[in-house]
Amino acid sequence: MNTTRRVLAAACSAMCALSAAAAAAATGAAAPAQRFGVRDLVELERLADVTVAPDGERVAYTVRSTDLAADKGRTALWMIDTARRRAEPTRLTDPELGANSPAWSADGRFLYFLARSGGSSQVWRVQPGAAPTAVTHLPLDVGSFRLSPDGDRLVVSVEVFVDCPTLECTLSRLAAAKAATGHGVKYDTLFVRHWDTWSDGRRSQLYALTLGADGTAGGEPVRLTAGIDGDVPGKPFGGRDDYAISPDGREVAFSVRALRTGEPWSTNFDVYTVPIGGGQPRNLTADNPAADLAPAYSPDGRSLAYLAADRPGFESDRQHLVLLDRATGGKRALTARWDRSVDAFAWSRDGRTIYATADHLGQKPLWAIDAGSGHVTALTGAGHVESFAPGKNRLFFTVANLGAPADLYAVGFAGGRAQRLTRLNEALLSTRTLGSYEQFDFAGWHGETVYGYVVKPADFAAGRRYPVALMIHGGPQGSMANEWHYRWNAQVLAGAGYGVVMIDFHGSTGYGQAFTDSISGDWGGKPLADLKAGLAAALARNPWLDGGRACALGGSYGGFMVNWIAGVWPEPFRCLVSHDGIFDQRSMYYSTEELWFPEWENGGPEYANPAGYARFNPIDHVAEWRTPMLVIHGQLDFRVPYEQGLAVFTALQRRGVPSELLYFPQENHWVLKPSDSIQWYDTAIAWLDRWTRTN
Repeated sequence: MNTTRRVLAAACSAMCALSAAAAAAATGAAAPAQRFGVRDLVELERLADVTVAPDGERVAYTVRSTDLAADKGRTALWMIDTARRRAEPTRLTDPELGANSPAWSADGRFLYFLARSGGSSQVWRVQPGAAPTAVTHLPLDVGSFRLSPDGDRLVVSVEVFVDCPTLECTLSRLAAAKAATGHGVKYDTLFVRHWDTWSDGRRSQLYALTLGADGTAGGEPVRLTAGIDGDVPGKPFGGRDDYAISPDGREVAFSVRALRTGEPWSTNFDVYTVPIGGGQPRNLTADNPAADLAPAYSPDGRSLAYLAADRPGFESDRQHLVLLDRATGGKRALTARWDRSVDAFAWSRDGRTIYATADHLGQKPLWAIDAGSGHVTALTGAGHVESFAPGKNRLFFTVANLGAPADLYAVGFAGGRAQRLTRLNEALLSTRTLGSYEQFDFAGWHGETVYGYVVKPADFAAGRRYPVALMIHGGPQGSMANEWHYRWNAQVLAGAGYGVVMIDFHGSTGYGQAFTDSISGDWGGKPLADLKAGLAAALARNPWLDGGRACALGGSYGGFMVNWIAGVWPEPFRCLVSHDGIFDQRSMYYSTEELWFPEWENGGPEYANPAGYARFNPIDHVAEWRTPMLVIHGQLDFRVPYEQGLAVFTALQRRGVPSELLYFPQENHWVLKPSDSIQWYDTAIAWLDRWTRTN
């Protein structure tokens, strides 16, 4: 075992402890009788959006709670003053307001945030101990915002028709379209629909607003992205990390894919800058045809850091940090020699260090990167860091693992033992039994080392044997890591009495870019070899796993793999669960939206390389299907259109294979509504029970 792995596998103090119930079970103490289930999962509070006040001690964050009656989550702002001993968190906003995306003012007096009140999303602010007030009153929704360092400007993103000179023009055009007698919509370019939404022709654009002495925005908004035919932030998952304001408040940097045609098959984002008062945006990264993302100014304003990929068209290429000298325009690849892909990053307050998260051997630690040398040091151990922000003397971050959802912690700039600051779900989890878990490695494809996890059933008892749930991750460039996942939660399956096996097969992230690259063009090859070897290794090392009662389940790429397994490796499995999985690579290419993905993975467009799409195509092996399968798909899934799932179900029914279809009219590629999540888990577990609870 190498040194890095020893550090990450070592006991990680409070941040990676099992829940109280699991810890009691591990020590032989009397464990609570109730096992963790899906209703517990949806009721958990979720902590995110960590932001630290200028004093470096007050930490604000959002907490999402579930309103089962309304069938949705509600978010509120909370704050904890870490300078006070034994300080308790205080709530700053009511959950009904739905506050999110908090950001402190430069003087630390106010916390700005987004909220939807009266049907419109606007910027608000709150002073601890006082009532929140609205800052903007724009005629259109505000999608994101940033506050200038001097506090006199606000930069917001708003969806508009790019040829409209005013926000009111966009509002009028939307009203006219709604009142029109015909309901047809005409398009002349792709991205007619994206993720789960049909396009109405608007782009997300940046505007600068002036803040008055009373803190409210006034005057005519100034468009900063005029002439840019692209979305800032990028759709569908972009946020305010896609743009930044310089420390002197004079300039805005943003990342955008500015293409009217060719956008669905391009990953070429560029970083631009523009004066905050308006002007012609200037492209700083036109020399790189791949992605340049997430610009962030150094505290002294001399450097602009951003994430860059090297290969056009590959969304899972390694993202490395680049520093641009604002005076000379020179660029320096800071992490070029670090074989990890940076996920999120932030400057230290003195500008000497950049803190970042990146997948690593089944974990996602917090790292410190020296801004001069590029030297990288891990600051946290096992677990999955989700959100973080530098403070005055330490870093604040949230971390989760396979045994517990995220809580807030603090750690010194040099790492070390972390201090736990919140215990959001302790009351619930202390009355539930969770399964213990461990990471293992084995010889996968061509004898190369591959990693996985095994989670024990919550009711584990020596001498008993338990059915197996092989959970296959999506992406495919993703990971079944040491994290708390709300859509694919191993503890819910463990609570239902299953031993859960998860494999980070070739193509997974966190094991070096060559390992990630290895799946492209080989979807049914190396990953399948790893799944076979990984399941065999898990069964050999854990005799309590009953390999004769195994089911496989997966979503997205994992759903594809389940469909592939049905035809080429059905022998070990009593049942299968395929969620949003590709059935026919050919028709998938012509109906999905982000064409860069299948083109990279299959070697070009389908019409130019049909053999690439035929190499691993589940539709060609339907004649061999015989394993009972549950098929799940969402109507609003435009990434893998629902016809793919319907075709899987049709094939199963026509073949006479026992099968069921669970169809969600209001869900996209994910299942997000609390009631739908409950139904998803209940249906999937009932399917597994049906085929594994008898010999």
